Amino acid sequence: MRNASVVTEFILLGIPHTKDLETMLFVLFLFFYIFTLMGNLLILLAIVSSTPLHTPMYFFLSKLSLCDIFFPSVSSPKMLFYLSGNSRTISYAGCASQLFFYHFLGCTECFLYTVMAYDRFVAICHSLRYTIIMSHRVCAILALGTSVFGCIQATFLTTLTFQLPYCGPNEVDYFFCDIPVMLKLACADTSAMEMVGFISVGLMPLSCFLLILTSYSCIVYSILKIHSAEGRRRAFSTCSAHLTAILLFYMPVVLIYLRPTPSPWLDATVQVLNNLVTPMLNPLIYSLRNKEVKSSLKKVLHQLTFLPEKL
Repeated sequence: MRNASVVTEFILLGIPHTKDLETMLFVLFLFFYIFTLMGNLLILLAIVSSTPLHTPMYFFLSKLSLCDIFFPSVSSPKMLFYLSGNSRTISYAGCASQLFFYHFLGCTECFLYTVMAYDRFVAICHSLRYTIIMSHRVCAILALGTSVFGCIQATFLTTLTFQLPYCGPNEVDYFFCDIPVMLKLACADTSAMEMVGFISVGLMPLSCFLLILTSYSCIVYSILKIHSAEGRRRAFSTCSAHLTAILLFYMPVVLIYLRPTPSPWLDATVQVLNNLVTPMLNPLIYSLRNKEVKSSLKKVLHQLTFLPEKL
């Protein structure tokens, strides 16, 4: 990546309008971060340790949990570091790394939700051919594809942002390095870059969302044709968790990147929810209404001696 910049480091100013709230925010965000890591790690252990959960749906869910472990880890450790009274400085390379891995993991999750919707579409609309269509090889290719395309998108966005010259000021009015705040610091006309970035960041989630919407339109149509009320209930129950997670994922993306008039405080608040709260809620969303996951979680917790053998 070409670096024509004289700036060698940036200063993260943090969440706007939160002066003198550092201690409270540190405790709150540390709780969210630890709970996120523990919840997703438990889901991951529950799926890996339970043979009945070795199916395509739970394979993709395990990858989602893995992403939800790393996604908040892009910005949270540095944020907790400076909230505890330490330096707010981040190197040029560290800033570029934050931006890359944030969009790499975010884009990977976006593609992964699309793949999970396709998996549910095949399971409900083509149930008799499900095991043939969603073979181990196909699942592996789809899972790898989400990361490959996520990497391509993130590389493009990072290169687009850091090919610009940065010659001062170097104060990032945010709690981590992201495209909108970095473009404000560039010593060049960024209007063309903003338009390309807007189209790129907007087009990819929109395409995925339309594919998800198509999959679930077919799913709802198939469910309504099921004669058994219990069958319809089970089908809707299986899909409701995924739909809830999709809404929690896409709403922040729309609010942050696709609004015509940005608001630093609102963007930061939504971004914190996206970085910490959504990954924390995903384990609850996918386990509360899923008997198989709950059963496996109980076994894992028993093995870790957190729960008695009989619940």
